[in-house]
Amino acid sequence: MPNCAVVVGAGSGTGAELAKLLVDEGYAVVLARRDGASLAPLVTEIEQRGGSVLAVAADASDQVQVAHLFDATEQRFGTPELVVFNVAGIHRAPVVETSVEQFKAMWQASSLGGFLVGREAAQRMLPRGSGSILFVGATASLKSSPEFAAFGAGKHGLRAVAGSLARELGARGIHVGHLIIDGIIDVPRVHQSMPELVTAAGEGGLIDPKSIASTLLWLHRQPSDAWTFELDVRPYKEPW
Repeated sequence: MPNCAVVVGAGSGTGAELAKLLVDEGYAVVLARRDGASLAPLVTEIEQRGGSVLAVAADASDQVQVAHLFDATEQRFGTPELVVFNVAGIHRAPVVETSVEQFKAMWQASSLGGFLVGREAAQRMLPRGSGSILFVGATASLKSSPEFAAFGAGKHGLRAVAGSLARELGARGIHVGHLIIDGIIDVPRVHQSMPELVTAAGEGGLIDPKSIASTLLWLHRQPSDAWTFELDVRPYKEPW
């Protein structure tokens, strides 16, 4: 049975590129997102590459659905070697225009979702004593920028979850990492929702999702005597 990886938040950008890279590296992949039907094109592409793939509709903030995701993974491919949490919801608005519902949605998507996925992955990996759980964060994981209060709170919470898991699980053989994406990812959704930021970034100012995917795989493959918990990546021209 091939090594298995679970990608939670397998959209059309980073999650899709990571899934394709893992398949090319010989992994069976499990793809998860709330809208399971939207995974069909990616599933087809992976199958055309000769890869083994399973698509599961799962809301990362629902503990029953997260448990089902991991049950389905183990039934099909066994315990995953790698789990990546890449849920990418975003909310941008001034604080006075942000509703309680919008704030809660960002917390549920990032902080609660990361906790549930990380907890379930840990429960499955601990008996084996190995594996990697990687979380994808953002600039907002560290810096609270204007109009990103809700998004930043969610990402701050996700980083806290990741840090706690890393300190709990590292000595038990499980590598937990947190990747901070400090820049704008070059995906269609960003071009549509934040065109002014894309224009300001200019040529060479966006991050290719393939670059993020290769960095995540590198983190997973680190030897246990030199594990990295947190890594930040940004375009060469990004101010910071």
